[in-house]
Amino acid sequence: MKTTTKKQTSFFSWFRDMWMNHPLFSTGIALLVMIVLQTLALGFDFPSIGAWFNVWARNWVNILRNNAGVGIIALGMTFVIISGGIDLAVGSTLVAVGAVLMMFIDSGAKGILAGIGISGVPAFAIGILVAAGFGTVLGEITGLLITKGKLPPFIATLGTMKICRSVTQQFMQGYTPTVPKPFLQIASFEIGGQMLMPILYWGLLAYLLHVVSKRTTFGRHVFAVGSNERTAKLSGVNVQKVKRRVYALMGSLVGLAAVLQVSRIGSMDYANAGSGYEMDAIAAVIVGGTSMSGGKGSIVGTVLGMLIIAVMNNLLNLMGVPPFLREACKGVIVIGAVLLQKKESAS
Repeated sequence: MKTTTKKQTSFFSWFRDMWMNHPLFSTGIALLVMIVLQTLALGFDFPSIGAWFNVWARNWVNILRNNAGVGIIALGMTFVIISGGIDLAVGSTLVAVGAVLMMFIDSGAKGILAGIGISGVPAFAIGILVAAGFGTVLGEITGLLITKGKLPPFIATLGTMKICRSVTQQFMQGYTPTVPKPFLQIASFEIGGQMLMPILYWGLLAYLLHVVSKRTTFGRHVFAVGSNERTAKLSGVNVQKVKRRVYALMGSLVGLAAVLQVSRIGSMDYANAGSGYEMDAIAAVIVGGTSMSGGKGSIVGTVLGMLIIAVMNNLLNLMGVPPFLREACKGVIVIGAVLLQKKESAS
């Protein structure tokens, strides 16, 4: 009897240690719980196991595809928060980049490339490069405001958030670009009868950025700057350059997310597109174990955090919870994640 009690105590001690000190473990357990609840909410009232699995799998494909764009943005937000910053402008940047992209690939009379006789795949390639480049420039400007202008990241990105969306809305008044149908294949090309391309883009970028964060000098410098900026500077790290690169990377990823958004929908709602993306991305990063104080986090954790947010949205939808209350649930999860971080720091 005593041996059994000791084993139970040992297991609970191990579980508590893993939960408190290993964010990927706690995030993974939370995700498993969410998946179980989601599966129960989906129900089992189907004629066969095959029919049930087909519905379950299609539901998961929809979850992953619908959250791929925000997931890509969350990857960049991971680097930003690890470096000790924040970016509130990602949604508005996405709108601005999306507008520029559509102007370049517009097959109508006002299209920039169509006007000089470039269309099809060459036009798409140029448009994607321009989108990624424009996003990078906007991110670099934000980085300069923070490093050279000495503005707090919150203020700098709050300002660029307002500027990007309002200027885009003003500039695009009365202009409705025509997105060529072949361009839509970037996101809607089917593999095995399913539109998996957004999921594959997200997965590939997550892998590449995981490698960057763990195996490159830039990745190590990002963690060093977020852990202790003064120490990093004394160690020879160019802190300002690292910060600018972090925001430039964030802008590049927002540019790619804009390409995905336009190719999925075929248009861009300048007033509402990207609204709330910054909160979803930040929530995914924090739930995934990245510390708000910087210096700690991982791409893998962010992907798991994004899946938790996505599964929670799907679960609440299956349960018929009103959309406004779903946002409240996200808030509860973020607050809980930050409180858990504080307990970890105290211990």
